[in-house]
Amino acid sequence: MPPQPISPLDGRYRSTVEPLGEHLSEAGLNRARVHVEVEWLLFLTDHRLFGTEPVDAESARALRTWAAGFGQEEIDELAALEATTRHDVKAIEYLVRRKLADLGLAALAELTHFACTSEDINNLSYALTIRAAVQDVWLPRLRDVLAALRERAEEGRAVPMLSRTHGQPATPTTIGKEFAVFVARAERVLARIEAVQPLGKFSGATGTFAAHLAADPGADWPALSREFVTGLGLTWNPLTTQIESHDWQAELFTAISHLNRILHNVCTDVWTYISLGYLTQVPQPGATGSSTMPHKINPIRFENAEANLELSSALLESLAATLVTSRLQRDLTDSTTQRNIGVALGHSLLALDNLAKGLGEIAIAPDVLAADLDANWEVLGEAIQTVIRAEVTAGRSSIADPYALLKELTRGKRVGAEELRAFVEGLDIGDAAKQRLLQLTPATYVGIADRLVDYLD
Repeated sequence: MPPQPISPLDGRYRSTVEPLGEHLSEAGLNRARVHVEVEWLLFLTDHRLFGTEPVDAESARALRTWAAGFGQEEIDELAALEATTRHDVKAIEYLVRRKLADLGLAALAELTHFACTSEDINNLSYALTIRAAVQDVWLPRLRDVLAALRERAEEGRAVPMLSRTHGQPATPTTIGKEFAVFVARAERVLARIEAVQPLGKFSGATGTFAAHLAADPGADWPALSREFVTGLGLTWNPLTTQIESHDWQAELFTAISHLNRILHNVCTDVWTYISLGYLTQVPQPGATGSSTMPHKINPIRFENAEANLELSSALLESLAATLVTSRLQRDLTDSTTQRNIGVALGHSLLALDNLAKGLGEIAIAPDVLAADLDANWEVLGEAIQTVIRAEVTAGRSSIADPYALLKELTRGKRVGAEELRAFVEGLDIGDAAKQRLLQLTPATYVGIADRLVDYLD
């Protein structure tokens, strides 16, 4: 039997998360490493360092095309080189040197990996691949989820729903306003994710430019380093050890984990609304809910998303906690750790996919919502005692302790419409206030819930 994947991300769910592999696989990382090595060599010659002249346009284009087209041939060649070097970045250097020879540029071979420590290459490569994975793959799927949540918010903005604080009947809301809350929460964290600036260092073995200065004491190496790093679209970090300190990664992973947990709350609430009958699931042709109970439509999209969000956050929070520590000027703990970034984002992407699909397969059940509201008139107790308190303050009522009065009437009891209206009729309050209360129903006691959805804009 051929080798089988040990992770479901590489097996059962591969088709969903495969786009992340373009960036966060070992091949994706090596493609980025080759890109950084090539760009550094061309940067050095473009600046005519060590007596060089800029590489001619055709050769430079060929070198960049080769780096961008890094594929199976290069993967296989690199594996053979690493089998000898036992060092992944050194194998990259030898691969680039071979290509230089193929292109007639062997005279520039010693500028490959010039004055670099492996982490000069690695930190820039990870910054490029993480940024691309988040921006090109993860964020678009997140925006699909947010768009679906917005659609539900608009659809249900005026559909009244009994709230359940502590799981018990409470002041009504609208189901759309509750979806809007999740959108607002998620978009606030999304802004933090988008604001994270990937940092890059390029300053040698311990971050001092020592080898650079030994080779050319007259060059402004910090300025050259800044130019090179920012030229890759990253933010330059001048103060580092051998490694870039990974603080920006911790910021990013913490924010994504936070957003995961907000979406986890979406899953648990939607699951509960389905259980209560407030939301129905639209049957999907050919789908089976239970192997033995034909009637069932299980909320599997939300359950799958819930579990994968938990896995993703656990990994992301571990990454954020461990990556910010490196013993003295460098240890190797981050090497294995960072190779799991794709796994962490993969579980989140899988959850986003299920959540987007799940939100597209539910419908609001207004009849169920209305029936639940009509069975819980006691929730108007809040409105009644609040109005009485206002009337007492205004001198239009002498009722003592309105809260206790309504507590005696409603706490732990079901109070029907007629009983509550009779109670209001007998209250010693002003006529205008009494009429407002008599016109109130659980379905209309929703404040400005529908208008609050507009705050999303």
